[in-house]
Amino acid sequence: MGGEDRSVLGRPARKPDRAWRYGPGPDQVADLYLATQARPSVPVLLIHGGFWRPEYDRTHLRPMAAALAAGGHSTLLIEYARVPGAPDRTMADVRAAVRAAEGPLGRSAPVLVGHSAGGHLALSLAADPAIGAGGCLALAAVADLQSAERDHLDGDAVRAFLGGAAADRADLDPARLPAPGMPTTLVHGRRDSLVPVRYSEDYAAATGARLVTPECGHFELIDPLAPAWPTVLAELAALGGPRVLNG
Repeated sequence: MGGEDRSVLGRPARKPDRAWRYGPGPDQVADLYLATQARPSVPVLLIHGGFWRPEYDRTHLRPMAAALAAGGHSTLLIEYARVPGAPDRTMADVRAAVRAAEGPLGRSAPVLVGHSAGGHLALSLAADPAIGAGGCLALAAVADLQSAERDHLDGDAVRAFLGGAAADRADLDPARLPAPGMPTTLVHGRRDSLVPVRYSEDYAAATGARLVTPECGHFELIDPLAPAWPTVLAELAALGGPRVLNG
């Protein structure tokens, strides 16, 4: 794990434009960063990582959310339940956030952007035809729970999240869910020492999703100061088609 640049995790960022609740639950809150440039852009629903553990919350993605807004992308940075052994609470929260996103983001369908464990959640949502999103951008995603379990990822984070074996929860494993029903791109650094790039390579090969593998580590993909950041922005822009939410 040495060599990963974690500086973005503690970097100050501007405050959100406002807080927003997408439900009554204690973790059903989000930070709204409004676009600061009036130009055609892609609204973003941003899902943080942290291996689904309660000690990691959305605040470490605020520099990314602020940078997306500065680039013209209104961004909703969501929180969600992170209770070991209660993955259905996690999924219920992220689904509720997507359903309610029209409130703060408007009627243009957002692109789901998730990093690491948040990438797992984004890919899981993308496999559901009922999810109203314009695309999915999975950054350094934990795209295969069974492989991550065998690899003892981050001290057996998968078993802690699921409360049991990954084989018993194929319904939460992107590698065993249907292929995404929306445009989907995976970006995964070739030097990632925390989440192996082969998870994304195998997922892309199986589903036909687009895969981009820049020469970087795990956290550069969420760091607006890192050389990989323009790649993230370009792939986000490429996903932003003119899709409008129903209703």
